[in-house]
Amino acid sequence: MTVEEVRSKYLAFFKAKDHVVIPSAPIIPGNDPTTLFTSSGMQPLMPYLLGKDHPEGKRLVNSQLSFRAGDIEEVGDNRHTTFFEMLGNWSLGDYFKKEQLPFIFSFLADELKLDPSKLYVTIFSGDPSTGVGEDTEAIELWRNLFKEKGIDAPYVAIGSEAAGYEKGMQGARIFGYDEKNWWSRAGAPSKMPAGEPGGPDSEVFYDFGLPHDEAYGKECHPNCDCGRFIEIANSVFMQFLKQQDGSFVELPKRNVDFGGGLERMVAATLNDPDVFKIDVFKEAKETLERVSGKTYEGETRSFRIILDHIRAATFMLAEGITPSNTEAGYVLRRLLRRSLLELKKLGVEKSVLGEVSESYITVYGSQYGHLAAAKEAILKEILQEEERFTKTLSQGLKEFERVISGGIKGSSTVDNFLETSAVYRLVTTHGFPLELIREIAKERNMGIHEDLVEARLKEHQELSRKGAEQKFAGGLADHSEQTVKYHTTHHILLKALQMVLGKEVHQRGSNITSERLRIDFSHGAKMTDEEKKRVEEIVNEVIDSKLPVIRTVMKREEAESLGAEMEFGVKYPDTVSVYSVGPKDATEENPKIPLAFSLEFCGGPHVTNTGDIGEGGKRFRIKKEEAVAAGIRRIKGVVE
Repeated sequence: MTVEEVRSKYLAFFKAKDHVVIPSAPIIPGNDPTTLFTSSGMQPLMPYLLGKDHPEGKRLVNSQLSFRAGDIEEVGDNRHTTFFEMLGNWSLGDYFKKEQLPFIFSFLADELKLDPSKLYVTIFSGDPSTGVGEDTEAIELWRNLFKEKGIDAPYVAIGSEAAGYEKGMQGARIFGYDEKNWWSRAGAPSKMPAGEPGGPDSEVFYDFGLPHDEAYGKECHPNCDCGRFIEIANSVFMQFLKQQDGSFVELPKRNVDFGGGLERMVAATLNDPDVFKIDVFKEAKETLERVSGKTYEGETRSFRIILDHIRAATFMLAEGITPSNTEAGYVLRRLLRRSLLELKKLGVEKSVLGEVSESYITVYGSQYGHLAAAKEAILKEILQEEERFTKTLSQGLKEFERVISGGIKGSSTVDNFLETSAVYRLVTTHGFPLELIREIAKERNMGIHEDLVEARLKEHQELSRKGAEQKFAGGLADHSEQTVKYHTTHHILLKALQMVLGKEVHQRGSNITSERLRIDFSHGAKMTDEEKKRVEEIVNEVIDSKLPVIRTVMKREEAESLGAEMEFGVKYPDTVSVYSVGPKDATEENPKIPLAFSLEFCGGPHVTNTGDIGEGGKRFRIKKEEAVAAGIRRIKGVVE
């Protein structure tokens, strides 16, 4: 089957079971302070899984665009991709295990026509230290489901993943693991703090029948990395709440969270463990073969890296992210530059990444129309980054030569090694790829201290990650009073910018803490002092007017007809939350009340009255206005 077919079948299957289809959230989260990227379907729905009512009800389904930066180095094998679609269905206090497991088994075996004898499942084997027992309910449900297909399904308790390499398959079809089959934000049951929800999960693996590679371990088992098995589905059952004494009680409102890799499911329908053989990669692969004169089979790893990275980059660029040296922009830059390095290995010197990107815009066009809408900007950014990287390589080579002439210190017992600090500077300061440093050093009969360099770079990445978390890219740092005030000020500021600079101004990013607000917005020129002064005046006039700030839940079409501001690249559900600064509209009782000053799609939180922002005579002031990318400006503002 194709990606389009499997996605459509999945959504239709659950829609027929009274689930509401909700759109994918953006890859770049709008109001999640904990991460740079959306990495699963669960992530945007966490408020609802933890008890908040969802406007679309208790049964939901979607296909979520996802990105996992931690998998960048893994790309190159037959199954890892940084970007993927996660099929998801949720029960928010409605159905539970006895409905969910038959749903998923039926979809895989009956809708996708996967051979049930190739399906193997895992369940939670229990945690004696906390009193949470083996998931016997799931074992019995799976036994009966396989029995209906005429398949015997013995159970064996494995324990840890490491134990699996010793114990092996043992003729079983249902396998019990401990921590691997438990979900909570804190990890294993014993690591969870009091008040934290969690529960067992149950995964489904597809057996491609490949021979076991003992390089990964003595025996094969479903969680083995040898390539025989690939996980295609996981049902999480948020069932328990941890108590102060370390025991667990059942949640009064139990939830189901399912996640299944779309691309992996398609690979299973083809009975081919190479996810890069599915249809969405076909045109891009043919483009690379044509421009390089090489074949996918002959240059598999390089092809896979380019195919994955450019697909991910295309979706990021469509959401307005641009290459930079910080946060999500840094990851995007890394994807593009790793692709360019692999192109060089294929002997391709001309700019062709745009062609690869275009193939994805075409393939995904029917489902994700925002790609086509942003096509010009996507291709422009890719070309500019190719040009920038060419300059970086040229400058990096000059710096490399300078390092060679004076940077060899022989800092270990082996002579002719590049000094670790010099290698570190080449990578972090000059953007020179470590892979290229290795390659050139080898050509010069030189070496680098791999362990020392990797340790320094890992430390750098950890500091960068923590810095990104401190900055809370794209959202609110917290829900403190001052941060909430700045959030409302942010809405007022965006409208003021549109009034002064023109209606074409739209938000392209935000970052709000208790100390200041930051907004990135589309505008092609530096603001004049007069423009900045007028914007400040408008913001302060609205604060002084003490307008009510009102939240309304309404149909998306109604919000759009009212002209509510929408976040770039976001696909909104049918029912949305809208915040207005000032009344949303006039009423019969108050026909003279003016229309809202501003109206935005937003999940909150906000102050209840704009006068709260200026308490104590505080005034809004623009501290800095600058360019951050072509056509994108940034303002940092304070209320003091």
